[in-house]
Amino acid sequence: MNLQDKKVLVLGGTGAMGTYLVPLLADMGCRVHVVALDKKDDVPPHIRYEQANAMDDDYLRGILRNGYDAIVDFLIYPTKHFTVRHKLLLENTRHYIYLSSYRVYADSQGPISETSPQLLDVSDNEHFLSTDDYSLAKARQEDILEQSGCDNWTVVRPAITFSKFKYQLVTLEANIVVARALQKRPIVLPRDALSIQGTMTWAGDVAQMLARLLFNPAAYREAYTVSTAEHHPWAEIAGYYHDLVGLEYVAVDTQTYLEILGSPDPKSPRSYQLHYDRYFNRIVDNRKILQVTGLKQADLMPLKQGLARELAELPTGTTWNEDPGTQSRMDAYLATLGDKRV
Repeated sequence: MNLQDKKVLVLGGTGAMGTYLVPLLADMGCRVHVVALDKKDDVPPHIRYEQANAMDDDYLRGILRNGYDAIVDFLIYPTKHFTVRHKLLLENTRHYIYLSSYRVYADSQGPISETSPQLLDVSDNEHFLSTDDYSLAKARQEDILEQSGCDNWTVVRPAITFSKFKYQLVTLEANIVVARALQKRPIVLPRDALSIQGTMTWAGDVAQMLARLLFNPAAYREAYTVSTAEHHPWAEIAGYYHDLVGLEYVAVDTQTYLEILGSPDPKSPRSYQLHYDRYFNRIVDNRKILQVTGLKQADLMPLKQGLARELAELPTGTTWNEDPGTQSRMDAYLATLGDKRV
């Protein structure tokens, strides 16, 4: 796909996927404009970076006057906001790529594909359905695009994506998993998740997929699960972290795990994430995205190799937003176990 001199706006482009996508697009000849809340001091001269609140509609109207061939949107919207904003986005670009999530999918007996049932359609949990939980908001916003009457959009549904400073294990993030491993402090994991299959994709591969969707005629008005097909039980993934950074863990029951995370309410977002995603076997059929992009599964980074690569590049003295509440509750719980911890 020829992207030379295409003007691409990336909203929220400093996260896990944007970290790889933005320089890739620039290397492919795009004129990339990134808007994010983070302060960035090391932006290459061929990339325009602006620290601003891209959720502000007045601000967005202003920058859209620049005229963009494509918009890649990594922002997370309340559905009420997206109901209005999607029109502004679709009417001001040739190709709009909307970041959804594989969390829209319900539990499945086999590999999940783009036509698999979605939680929004099959859940019978009335309280869950009354919320704008991440999984439901993404599905509702996909429906808004579908019903927009426009054809210039593409929906992408990443699985868990790991990248620089972003490393996941069940529902835990790098500020717990990696920070504690490097400090020789164990973590807790929910016992019921350990045998469940998880799927984690390297952000560099997701960036390749997204770049190959841009201006691709086959991608318009389509949804793609952008993911590797590789999958492993969470206990095995925890073993990768052990091999790479010495991580140790203790298995606990679900309620204890949620209490340590500060989310004991079964109706909390963290509880929903656990029960409506991490307790589902997430095995992905990625043939649709491979076919449209021309990639092969063999081209994608194996999970352990990718984790090793990213962890090896962590700067010395990396600091983390360590979530002191969770850290202290985790330490307090582990202290009650004493020598029985292992």
